[in-house]
Amino acid sequence: MQRKRKTILFQGDSITDGNWGRDMDLNHILGHGYVYLLASKLGAEFAASQPHFINRGISGNRVSDLYARWNEDTISIQPDLISILIGVNDATSLISGDPRGATDRFERIYYQLLSETKEVLPETGLVLCEPFILKTELTANNWTELRKKTDEYRLIVRELSHTYHTLFVPLQEVFDQAADKVTPEYWMWDGIHPTAAGHELITNEWLKVVQQSEYAIH
Repeated sequence: MQRKRKTILFQGDSITDGNWGRDMDLNHILGHGYVYLLASKLGAEFAASQPHFINRGISGNRVSDLYARWNEDTISIQPDLISILIGVNDATSLISGDPRGATDRFERIYYQLLSETKEVLPETGLVLCEPFILKTELTANNWTELRKKTDEYRLIVRELSHTYHTLFVPLQEVFDQAADKVTPEYWMWDGIHPTAAGHELITNEWLKVVQQSEYAIH
């Protein structure tokens, strides 16, 4: 019997978006970030099973934006595995005084999103990636508040992962250690968006977690 082709969906903000193509041009459909790196590596290694990788990250999204489009951009796709990386825009909008951050809805909405997903797609695997940030010239002004809020969100994501029995990809410590060896800007040019080398770090950590799990792509 022919094995079902697996669909792996990536959701999040600009870090996931990577300027992915909004048409069917296969040269650009996955963007230029960790999603592309994962798809190229796993797609080549497991070509016989033809895993299908989809990017639906949207630049500027907070978790509430993600939830608002969850039906059309996630549930309707019926993926076998969903990977989520979200949080930095929730933190920056809250700290900067942006009207979008008038209230902190991160935990409440993330909880609702996962609850509904588990109910509607009970067989679908979930990968929760930890939000992260580094201190650079562009994040220095509000650094203490930004790091504190990001650390708070990291803990929330870890707890949600435990509650909903999802996979969890820790990322902040990896970037902290990398920044100690070189410079923060080498890995994240503005303290928020990874460089090519930074996306490789995300890719490596994602593979460590997912490929050792029941949801491994093969």
